[in-house]
Parts: sequence; C-alpha cells; structure tokens
Amino acid sequence: MYAVIETGAKQYRVEVGTELEVELLDVEPGQSITLERVLLVVDGAEATIGTPVVDGAAVEAEVVGQTRGDKVIAFKYRPKARRRVKKGHRQDLTVLRIADIRFNGKSAAEGVEKPANSKADERRKIEEAAVRQAAEDAALAAKLAVAASAAPATEPATPKRTRAKAAPADAPINAPAGAEAPRADEVAATDETPEADETPEADETPKAAPPKRTRAKKDE
Repeated sequence: MYAVIETGAKQYRVEVGTELEVELLDVEPGQSITLERVLLVVDGAEATIGTPVVDGAAVEAEVVGQTRGDKVIAFKYRPKARRRVKKGHRQDLTVLRIADIRFNGKSAAEGVEKPANSKADERRKIEEAAVRQAAEDAALAAKLAVAASAAPATEPATPKRTRAKAAPADAPINAPAGAEAPRADEVAATDETPEADETPEADETPKAAPPKRTRAKKDE
C-alpha cells in the first residue's frame, strides 16, 4: 500500500518506512504527526483517488529532525541600467519517516514485517559463522594429514645414466668411442715411412726472381 500526500504545496509518494524532506513544520524531533491531505491511496489492485482528498485516509509520520536544503542562487539584472542583484537562499526543511498508512480500517504497517535482527544479532551471527568455518577447516586439515601419513612413501626410481668410456690418447680419431686401442707393436708394424724415391723430385731449375720495383723521387 502506498499513498500520495500533499504538504507545503508539494506532493510526495510515500510508503511505510519512507523518509522524506518536506517544507518546515512547527513540530519537534521525535514527535508523531498525522498528515490528512491524502490525495491518492493504492492498495494492491485497488486505487482510490480523492476529490481533492480521500475520505477516511490518513498518513502517520514521525519527525526525525530539522535540516536545511542546498543553497539556491537568485540573480537579477536589468540591461542597460547597471542593476545587478545576487542573493542566496537555503530552505529550512523537516525530515519525516512514514510510520503507517490507514484507509477504511486497514493499516499498512500490519503487513510490513519489522526487522527482527538488530546490529548485535547480525554481529553474533557473523561470529558464529566464522567459528563454524574455522572448525570445518581444522577437521579437513586433520583428515588430509591422516591420509598423507597412511600413503606409502615410495618415490619412482630414476633411470641410471651410463657414462661412455673416454677413448685413449693413442686411439685413432675415426675409431668409435669405447673401442679398444691397437697395441704398440701393431702400430709399429703398420707405420711405414715412405721411401726416398717415392718423394716427388724438386724442380732443379730455379725460377727467375721478379724485378725489384724502384720508387722514383718526386721532382722537388
């Protein structure tokens, strides 16, 4: 259920729990007032329009406090007359909280559930949830520790790496690694020095030496 009220020559759409700022009223903070200028009441699918107000409808509100609105600048001038006037204004306002809307014996406050949890209850619930989560984490950690201790501590065997034997210093270069080097007597038998007649004969005719190049002196 909601209603449209009029106060301070302005209209406001209100529901139970709505806080609004209206034109300054002669009331004190904490006081309860009744607004009888109700122009419209809507209850579910039924709407009642006042002419100009709805008979039997009333809105109860609680005064929260007094405040002031934002500053409004009013600037006036007259061209070619050197007249400039600048003024500022802040409207005094009253803050209201709607407590109930009554119409034809019905009350909108009865259908609204009051908040059952205060700040202390919310804090207590948060602490209980934190303790419960900590207990669940501790139980899970203990379970994982037991499972880890029960599992066999076996590690996969790593394959052994074999190192190839280094070839001896006197082994031939083209011999594969790991092959046995020939014995000294075999090397002596196979090592034959070339005969003198097999060596190529040197050219007996000497080649003519190239002529020396002399550098001519430049004319002084």
